[in-house]
Amino acid sequence: MSQKSYDGTPTLYLIPTPIGNMDDLTYRTVKTLESVDVLFCEDTRETGLLLNYLGIKKKMIANHEHNEEKNHQKILEYLQDGKMVGLVSDRGTPVISDPGYELARFVIASGYHVVALPGATALVPALITSGIAPMPFLFYGFLNSKTSKKEKELSSLKSERATLIFYEAPHRIEETLTCMQKILGNRQISISREITKKYEEVYRGTISEILPQIMDAKGEMVIIVEGNKEKFDFSSLSLKEHINIYLKEGMNKMDAMKQVAKERGMKKNEVYQEYLKQEDH
Repeated sequence: MSQKSYDGTPTLYLIPTPIGNMDDLTYRTVKTLESVDVLFCEDTRETGLLLNYLGIKKKMIANHEHNEEKNHQKILEYLQDGKMVGLVSDRGTPVISDPGYELARFVIASGYHVVALPGATALVPALITSGIAPMPFLFYGFLNSKTSKKEKELSSLKSERATLIFYEAPHRIEETLTCMQKILGNRQISISREITKKYEEVYRGTISEILPQIMDAKGEMVIIVEGNKEKFDFSSLSLKEHINIYLKEGMNKMDAMKQVAKERGMKKNEVYQEYLKQEDH
């Protein structure tokens, strides 16, 4: 069922906040922070500093990974009472590797509007300054902190041809890059740290080139990794097997057929007809 986002009915606003540079506050963000009746915040202390900076006073309710489900009834009561509700994380866009997903999903299921404001997020600036192909890309977020699970996650991404995007903390960056080199190979990567801040820095090169440079670096980091560029030998594969490789990587059927047609020097309709024949057997 479709909904008109701006019909004046009670709404949950997902509000991005600066990830470092306060000049990245949009006029719409400030207006929305002023106009909502209550703010659900990842950390009320962090949001309090932002509101003080803007000279805004607002009722705040903590909303983090440990209590998000418990806030369902609270947010519903505000919306049922005709209130406008805002949701912010400490920095950047809510829901993306931050709290907010559970509340947004609940509000949608309850029949109320959820409206997202465009604004600051770390992954896009890191991607477009990386020098690595920007499309298609796969945003993964944080890998598991345990080495064995991290390696398993990376193994599942090894054949992915899209550019990969990860977030990582500085105290784990050396170990994560070591895992990447072991599982993915010595690929071209870019690491952006302190994005939008005075000491913003971008490292570009292969994993082995960047590893010794980044060991003592500080600040939250975004890792951009080139996709799998290896050309595999498909001469021993049936056309169906060839297509299934891309289906397992997450491509839809038509895109997989298009890729196979390109690699085999065939027309797409020829691949389609041959695939249908092999499907029947």
